Amino acid sequence: MKFFVDSADLEAISELADIGLVDGVTTNPSIIAKSGRNFKDVIKEICALTPGHVSAEVVATQAEQMIEEGRHLRKIAENVCVKLPLTLDGLKACSTLSREGTPTNVTLCFSANQALLAAKCGASYISPFIGRLDDIALDGLELIEDIRTIYDNYGFETEILAASIRNVNHVKDCALVGADVMTAPPAVIKSLASHVLTDKGLAAFLKDWENTGQTIL
Repeated sequence: MKFFVDSADLEAISELADIGLVDGVTTNPSIIAKSGRNFKDVIKEICALTPGHVSAEVVATQAEQMIEEGRHLRKIAENVCVKLPLTLDGLKACSTLSREGTPTNVTLCFSANQALLAAKCGASYISPFIGRLDDIALDGLELIEDIRTIYDNYGFETEILAASIRNVNHVKDCALVGADVMTAPPAVIKSLASHVLTDKGLAAFLKDWENTGQTIL
């Protein structure tokens, strides 16, 4: 499963990239707004940190304007992936941009039928928001499973990008049901490495080693 970082924090993205845990980055208008910086500058700098796709979202709501914005965003860097909302206008823009060879990420997906439409329109990625479904007492993981079955049934190449990841269990469950990609905040990705028994075991090993009085170097 690919790991995308859902952030515009350049330092955090760079730290995870150095470890080898960044296959791409997702952003949205809210994330960019929190950075307090120029949108295009931030996207360009993020694109320099990873060869993977970096999602940059349009803000227009009409198809023709979305297409125009998408073409403009694509000029920022070769690895820009244009992010579009799952509306009929967004799907129309997705079809046009995809035919032009632009990677697309159709976002705010909350049903398998929506995911089917995005695949039909040539989306590179579909982003089902599992955490937001959980918030209203629906099963976000069931949605991932349904999309996986539909895509496999018909050989769609659209990648399932699990979004709105809130915790480490979401990551594990998405991997188990076959999501192609997951995107999560840096803190969630880093917490995947944490386990109380790992910490306890390492402390015991280091104590025993110290008692030998030896060094490796």
